[in-house]
Amino acid sequence: MNDKRYHLFSQFLKDRFGGRVHKISVDAGFSCPNRGDTRQQPGCLFCDPGGSGAVGIARSQSVAEQLELGKEIMVRKYKARQFIAYFQPFSNTYAPPERLRQLYDEALSVTGVMGLAVGTRPDCLPPPVLDLLAEYHRRTFFWLELGLQTTHDATLSFLRRGHDYQRFLLAYDEAKARGLSVCVHVILGLPGESRAQMLATADEMARLQVDGIKIHLLHVLKGTPLGELYQQGQVEVLSQEDYVQLAVDFLERLHPDTLIHRLTGDGPRDLLLAPLWSLNKWEVLNAIDDELRRRDSRQGSRCSVKI
Repeated sequence: MNDKRYHLFSQFLKDRFGGRVHKISVDAGFSCPNRGDTRQQPGCLFCDPGGSGAVGIARSQSVAEQLELGKEIMVRKYKARQFIAYFQPFSNTYAPPERLRQLYDEALSVTGVMGLAVGTRPDCLPPPVLDLLAEYHRRTFFWLELGLQTTHDATLSFLRRGHDYQRFLLAYDEAKARGLSVCVHVILGLPGESRAQMLATADEMARLQVDGIKIHLLHVLKGTPLGELYQQGQVEVLSQEDYVQLAVDFLERLHPDTLIHRLTGDGPRDLLLAPLWSLNKWEVLNAIDDELRRRDSRQGSRCSVKI
């Protein structure tokens, strides 16, 4: 668990590979079922039209070129030597298996890239695609990053996700049946959700004993339907103190073996409407550490699953 009171993914990578491993985000040109083939249709309520994590990605370049550019930056800033190619914006399994194989192999051909992380949706994982992902899991370091956001169907419907929690469970079970490592994405502070509902999502993640989790803070971005609702006064966002308390409550309920890939996030500065305090990412992370120490608590201390 190192000096943290939670099971940090970056430390897991250090222990496994003998040094820091850096993710490089790439845009492989995928869309998603909500956006359509051209990315022009309305997406989820909160989704940036450019796709999650799209800031700084050179979209006009090939996957290999994007990775080489990312490597240059990482080597210069951190003297990095090991990298994971992170297929991040939109749904990165939303294509025929032969196209996916071409793009994933292109990423692995880049010197220093020792693994893949593929972000997608539960409704973009038909059996042939899952079989392909299982092949990569056997031949390289591989994580499937699966967007869920919440276990509550009413919220998923409000967010216009286009799938329910049962669809997630089917995809998750099929992925685990093939031995895949799965990181689930959830969001705290979603409109209409109570504290009890958010913690029920944590309890369900504990029941599933998910391999990894990314806990996101709800960001309200310009150019999104959520942003319009916020500007009309119809959406409230969490304060920093409320988020810190919720994040710690959430951590306490997770299974202690679940790897924590993320505890907060900083939205694109030029697009972020709220909450502006989220731009102080390290302040938030330090506050979470401080609250765990204040409680003398840690990840899994209130897990409902028998360990």
